[in-house]
Amino acid sequence: MSSWYARLTEYFPEKEMKSKKHFETLFHEKKGIYQLEEGQDYLLIYFEQPDYIFIDYILVSGSSRGKGTGSMILNQLKQKGKAIILEIEPVTCNDADSEKRVRFYKKNGFLKMNSIQYERIHMVTHELNTMDIFAWLPVQRTELWVYEQMQDIYSQVHAFKARELYGSTAQPVSDVLCLRELTTSNLG
Repeated sequence: MSSWYARLTEYFPEKEMKSKKHFETLFHEKKGIYQLEEGQDYLLIYFEQPDYIFIDYILVSGSSRGKGTGSMILNQLKQKGKAIILEIEPVTCNDADSEKRVRFYKKNGFLKMNSIQYERIHMVTHELNTMDIFAWLPVQRTELWVYEQMQDIYSQVHAFKARELYGSTAQPVSDVLCLRELTTSNLG
């Protein structure tokens, strides 16, 4: 097992993980678009498109947390001038770090997309995985725009070659993403 994959599986719950083969397929077939950056104290996997970046995984080693590493990574991505979209586990009392993660992203200028509902069944564990969608938007965008990008992200990243990699078809995007009544918040 590669060190980057071991690091991910040590931190992220199984219901949030892709198989190693899924990652490798994305790295190979979407080279330059789906990327891994690894440092001694961090790991970042992201999907980059012309007008947005989707952070698939970001991990800062425990001993480096609270020292600005995560903010530095986000600031480097922000310098590209593109929207940044990511999924965060909802705050729960079962996970003490969930509230810290949300505070961290809000402190870094990310907004929760309240109108986007995201729930999918994991391809291996068959567990329901509910996530909140957050975005950093350097120019004014609507939650509808973020929702449309999430549809693309789901298809091009999470459901990519699901039958080949997992032996079953991924859920249709319409079963995973739902747009609730749009809020009137200003996202610009």
